[in-house]
Amino acid sequence: MTSDSPASTITMFGAEWCRDCRRTKAQLDDLGVAYTYVDLEADPSAAEVAREISGRTNIPVVVYPDATHHVEPSNDDVAAKLRELALI
Repeated sequence: MTSDSPASTITMFGAEWCRDCRRTKAQLDDLGVAYTYVDLEADPSAAEVAREISGRTNIPVVVYPDATHHVEPSNDDVAAKLRELALI
């Protein structure tokens, strides 16, 4: 499996206008965690994918390598999950 395949990386669905998205993106960047960012402004059709994953329209949606996800997670939620997955 390549490092950029969905099964082995984090995918974050977000938008630049979303403060929680900017915060989560900055946290992942600061921690040096690799992730795929899906910009919902650049790719509006991806919003449907994010909604199908989360069952909600809230963002960000962060999908982890173990197929679990968070919707609008706090920094503590993200850090705890990254520790659980031994990514930090």
